[in-house]
Amino acid sequence: MEWLTIGAFAKACRLSPKALRLYDELDLLRPARVDPDTGYRYYAAEQLERARLVAWLRRLGMPLAPIREVCGLPADRAAQEIRAYWARVEAETAVRRDLAAFLVDHLSGESRRETTKMLELRYAAHSDRGHVRPANQDTVYAGRRLLAVADGCGAGGALASAAAVDALKFLEGAELSAGNVLNLLEDAVRSADEAVRAVAEGSEDVGTTLTALLWTGSRLALVHIGDSRAYLLRDGELFRITHDHSVVQSLIDEGRLTPAEADSHPQRMLLARALSGGEQATPDLKLHEARSGDRYLLCSDGLTRVVSDGRIQELLGGSGLEPGPAVRGLVDEANSVGGPDNVSAVVADVASPTRPSVQGG
Repeated sequence: MEWLTIGAFAKACRLSPKALRLYDELDLLRPARVDPDTGYRYYAAEQLERARLVAWLRRLGMPLAPIREVCGLPADRAAQEIRAYWARVEAETAVRRDLAAFLVDHLSGESRRETTKMLELRYAAHSDRGHVRPANQDTVYAGRRLLAVADGCGAGGALASAAAVDALKFLEGAELSAGNVLNLLEDAVRSADEAVRAVAEGSEDVGTTLTALLWTGSRLALVHIGDSRAYLLRDGELFRITHDHSVVQSLIDEGRLTPAEADSHPQRMLLARALSGGEQATPDLKLHEARSGDRYLLCSDGLTRVVSDGRIQELLGGSGLEPGPAVRGLVDEANSVGGPDNVSAVVADVASPTRPSVQGG
């Protein structure tokens, strides 16, 4: 057998000798032979394929521990793991991209040159037990600045969702600016998680989702954790502006499950992230530029599990429909197809302040 020196092997697989020594120590890529007298490392040509795979995965930014796992898998399984890893990278990159855009905007002074055109929110909220559940574990809130939906789970789910929303209500009177609104929301979610912990009292099955929008006067700051959702209806088009933190959504993102398969998956109710008082929750935080004519919807999964996005768009986009009738129409639609879960929704319009805000419940 012809042996390759570490220098020749490094050149062939495009890894440095220093990296090869490290991978030897970590049992990731052992040399085929080590001279007992000199300690020189020698590699076989058959090892080049594994070495090149390691090099490619390092260029993707994959940490060494996952690389070791991928290299030990059959090709089809390795492909699945790489797809799953990259899906996670893209999701994390999207969050960082939004934050970077905000920071550039804020630090360049654009956030301090906000439009002087006065806008306000007109809103309505409604929550219903549905036809099947014995109690309502959802909590909704709609105020001048804060809109929120929380969907509790477990024996103390109703208390958990109420505690989470209550922890955010101080934001109604907080001094807001583009520079501090995301920090305020992050602190508020931390307080909400502590409130849920107090309710749970050590129980592992108590928790809640939380999706909320905070109005600054020209922007809406979004905080989201769990599988409740937020939508934007703009110029007749419906956009989902949250990403579900559920087990099945993670499987969809990783290419292991199709959306159609997710509907009947046995773990479709399991959350990957929620406020539970256990491990520190990591919410998604974003800023959205508001335009006059925008309509926002926050809702629990009691709506989205039984009413399609297309139908939601139809019900939200009714000509001249005020937030109150719109929000009740959405809840009624969920109940009309069986009402298998609690269903809650908040609808808010961004508009010029030509008349008093509409509040519904």
